[in-house]
Amino acid sequence: MARRRSGFTLVELLVVIAIIGVLVGLLLPAVQAAREAARRMSCSNNFKQVGLAIHNYHSAYKQMPMQGTGGTNETADAWADADNPGPTAGPPQGYSRHMLSYLVGILPFMEQQAVWENISNPSVDEEGESWPASGPAPYAIRYKPWASDIPMYRCPSDPGSGLPTVGRTNYAACTGDATSRSQLGVSRFNGGQGRWRYQDEAWLVRQCRASLRGAFVPRKSSKFRDILDGLSNTIAAGEICTDLGDRDIRTAAAQNQGGLNNAAGWGQGTMLNPKTCEDAGLIDPLRPRFWATGTTVTANAVTRGGRWADYRPLYTQFNTILTPNSEVCLGGNHGTQGIIPASSRHQGGAHILMCDGAVTFITDSIDAGNSRAETVWYQNNTTESSNPPGSASPYGLWGALGSKDSSETIDESF
Repeated sequence: MARRRSGFTLVELLVVIAIIGVLVGLLLPAVQAAREAARRMSCSNNFKQVGLAIHNYHSAYKQMPMQGTGGTNETADAWADADNPGPTAGPPQGYSRHMLSYLVGILPFMEQQAVWENISNPSVDEEGESWPASGPAPYAIRYKPWASDIPMYRCPSDPGSGLPTVGRTNYAACTGDATSRSQLGVSRFNGGQGRWRYQDEAWLVRQCRASLRGAFVPRKSSKFRDILDGLSNTIAAGEICTDLGDRDIRTAAAQNQGGLNNAAGWGQGTMLNPKTCEDAGLIDPLRPRFWATGTTVTANAVTRGGRWADYRPLYTQFNTILTPNSEVCLGGNHGTQGIIPASSRHQGGAHILMCDGAVTFITDSIDAGNSRAETVWYQNNTTESSNPPGSASPYGLWGALGSKDSSETIDESF
């Protein structure tokens, strides 16, 4: 009597394979979602460490880390030599020219003491090039600290890495709900006098005080006591995503949209209408996350978050004017002021760090008032914005969270 063989028939095998395929298809999105949830949690934890470092810095020095600090040779602007080293015997030629971001100052409080020691002391690298204390300008790629990624300054959800940018970051200082003077701050090099002026030009101080209403004021020290709206009601920093070379409206900035790039720029361009870039048809209508063909955007080497050590708006600042993940729209080139929203690679919003150290996730749908309202600015006693200095933010809850002393009432959950 012949024995009957046990086993799968071809049909049964195909059915099993089909079932496995369906299960994989069902489980894969869940696995990917779990991985993103873990990355998002790590991103939030890194941001909390930044907040803790800001508080520890304030405890040590009785002020917040400055957004716009560093060394200078005092008698020259030295743009031409800002990124040039000196010979081994010195002296160095390049200085950081008050261009360093708050992220440089908190390095010792982020377990980056070795990097801080390298930056804070004069050094000679292995090529025999000498660098001053606080380093050269933050765009000097030959200076290794500036070219290095600091892991705690990155969000794991952001895949951007490597050249042509220098060292990337995903955590930007909040300078408030306006744009005016955010690229300059309260100190500047006076070419006519051949020297730096430190917060002693009354006209510039008045202009900055009127418009730079955030926790961080470029090139000016700030203290927690200055935050009259309360630490828990005021944003200290926000998440930003870095560029992937794909003309994303969140990372590659549209340029030359006007607003205070010359004497005639007051109240024009992005200062008059934050949605200038969209209203000018610069965004691709078929792919609203990307710029339209023909739109002039910043080069791949000068994009959002592309220099963690650079204090200028595009690199380590953000303002609470447009909602998270909106377009980056600059008045001039990559070094100028403009609309610089928070952004992220997470779905539907971005993290923000409050001044009390809390980290929360803000959705793209947060109340941001009138997105085409004129920003707050002041030129002189006879020329100022239709939203004058001291007024409540025209950008709803989002704008109110970004301003530190405008006396808005936060009466809703966010």
